[in-house]
Amino acid sequence: MDTIAVLIPCYNEAVTIEKVVTDFRKALPEAVIYVYDNNSKDDTAAIAARAGAVVRHEYQQGKGNVIRRMFREIDARCYLMVDGDDTYPADFARRMVEPVLNHQADMVVGDRLSATYFTENKRPFHNFGNRLVRWSINALFKSGIRDIMTGYRAFSYAFVKSFPVLSRGFEIETEMSLHAIDKNMQIENVVIQYRDRPEGSESKLNTYSDGFKVLRTIARLFRTYKPFAYFGILGLFLGVIAAILFIPVLIEYFQTGLVARFPTLIVSGFITIAMIQSIFSGLILQTMLHKNRQDFELALIRLRERYDMLTK
Repeated sequence: MDTIAVLIPCYNEAVTIEKVVTDFRKALPEAVIYVYDNNSKDDTAAIAARAGAVVRHEYQQGKGNVIRRMFREIDARCYLMVDGDDTYPADFARRMVEPVLNHQADMVVGDRLSATYFTENKRPFHNFGNRLVRWSINALFKSGIRDIMTGYRAFSYAFVKSFPVLSRGFEIETEMSLHAIDKNMQIENVVIQYRDRPEGSESKLNTYSDGFKVLRTIARLFRTYKPFAYFGILGLFLGVIAAILFIPVLIEYFQTGLVARFPTLIVSGFITIAMIQSIFSGLILQTMLHKNRQDFELALIRLRERYDMLTK
């Protein structure tokens, strides 16, 4: 088992990968640097190997797929994940891993947004998107994570081996954050400096399509992690529609003693049934979620036993 494993997912980062590997080898000389190449069409893998990294490959395209492979294959006391584009300085690496190694943190978030991100990043829609995602997550899930989309994070063994990777692309950072929040893991924020990509290095993130995927992921995970709230809101919406349809019919009945609009009354009744089904679905799923959290805590005990065996 490695003491520190530096995980660098890469796709066409030949311009920057040598500097990234070299910088992190200097900052964390005891760490093993892993570069996972994701079908690069340039010399990323060869350059990383010459710089001293352990190079492996993931042939399914997408950052989420790369991280799934990394987390499955590598055992370490502490994992430090960083992008291969040289936007995250290695100067902060020691501060990132210390809370995991010495203070029982499960996830350490490299917080760009409290430092230089908004001045260094020249893409205004990226800045708006980061603010929107941070506000959405913290409002919906009552968390204090200050940078949801950062690619600079440190993890404990327990987090890595208990995290079910479902996302395939850049929405993986959102999924990581919500897993840690939902499972009551210890999260720390470390303010870091951010620098924009150097000339010749191109971002793989599409502002609009990837931004939409992230928002869709938030909605999906809200349904998964807060089912009663999700289906309760849906039930409330259906209840309002049912009331709008039913109240005029009821008023007319009191005035005339007749129900002249039976179709409206029937539609209102069916919507009311859907409302009741939605609320009870939320209650059932909330109970199942509670049982899932109990099972997760037992799984953490088994992970701890395996961790102790690997570190002996």
